[in-house]
Amino acid sequence: MVGTKRVAKVLCVAGARPNFPKIAPIVRALGESEQYTPVLLHTGQHYDERLSKVFFDDLEIPHPDLDLGVGSGSHASQTAEIMRRFEEVLDREQPEAVLVVGDVNSTVACALVTSKYRLAKEFHCRDGGQRRRPLLIHVEAGLRSFDEDMPEEINRRVTDALSDLLLVSDPAVLENLRKEGIPPDRVRYVGNVMIDSLLRAKSRAMKSRILDELGLQPNGYGLLTLHRPSNVDDADQLRHLIAVLTEIATDQPIVFPVHPRTASRLAELNIELSPPHWRTCEPLGYLDFLRLMVDARVVLSDSGGIQEETTVLGVRCLTLRDNTERPVTLTEGTNTLAGTRRETILPAFRRAIGTPPSGRVPHLWDGTAADRVRAALDQLFR
Repeated sequence: MVGTKRVAKVLCVAGARPNFPKIAPIVRALGESEQYTPVLLHTGQHYDERLSKVFFDDLEIPHPDLDLGVGSGSHASQTAEIMRRFEEVLDREQPEAVLVVGDVNSTVACALVTSKYRLAKEFHCRDGGQRRRPLLIHVEAGLRSFDEDMPEEINRRVTDALSDLLLVSDPAVLENLRKEGIPPDRVRYVGNVMIDSLLRAKSRAMKSRILDELGLQPNGYGLLTLHRPSNVDDADQLRHLIAVLTEIATDQPIVFPVHPRTASRLAELNIELSPPHWRTCEPLGYLDFLRLMVDARVVLSDSGGIQEETTVLGVRCLTLRDNTERPVTLTEGTNTLAGTRRETILPAFRRAIGTPPSGRVPHLWDGTAADRVRAALDQLFR
């Protein structure tokens, strides 16, 4: 992907599994334009084959041009190491723009370095004239859970405060940025790039044999993801959640692709998830997991992106959290905040399966959001 320089080199950053479906359509859209040289950088925040590399094949994008190979660590050590290695990349690549997505440590680390970096040569952009600092673009800006104990919330706020262009995926969050004093001319509602990936991949996902491999029938199982530290790292909370979910699993089996950190916690606590109620497996590729979502009776998750994907698919979703940074999935989609305790989860489950899923797809979640991302960059560089 690195080649002859065009009008602007755009360094596109991904680091964790949720980033890849967001970055894939953007890299593709920029590469189709004569304006840009997109360079895909993987920080290595998620470095496991099951958590990252398989996604490049499923999403039909080339493997990264650059890989920092950072690996795991505490929030502070991981963020610091990404910053240290990313600065060296900026020295070599000299990009006119850095594009970050989502809210992981890679997002905020690369945003911080970009905001203080000075290029070797000036370049021209429409709003700022001649400048030396790369333009910082945040895709999926403005999302807020208003939960200061959530690391992602800190990452979002810091990245948005530093960004030159804030590209919004949820129309309900535009007010968040206005209240925080972000000038309107820095904000664009472009729609949801992750839905670009979902709609592009759906027909291929329907060819997956994962249901047969796991012995499942369409609409005959629940699908679970569980990885958030507030649910997994606290031993009492994890035990409580598994007990509640086991009750739900008596109604239909629960398929659980187990995140490595969650698997370690379950082993430490001697928690067994036994058939026939539980169907556990290793983390799945994008296509296999999408196939499972399409035919699930209900999806239970503490993830952010799954709330959006189930909304577009028209599948019931119970979010195992007390808050969400994606309010449009509640007001227009199929998502329900189920909380994290038995007294809220079980009633939410009964209500969900007792009524047909309903909702509508939010405005501009149409499979062409990446084209609008490119158009927003065109305005900066024209």
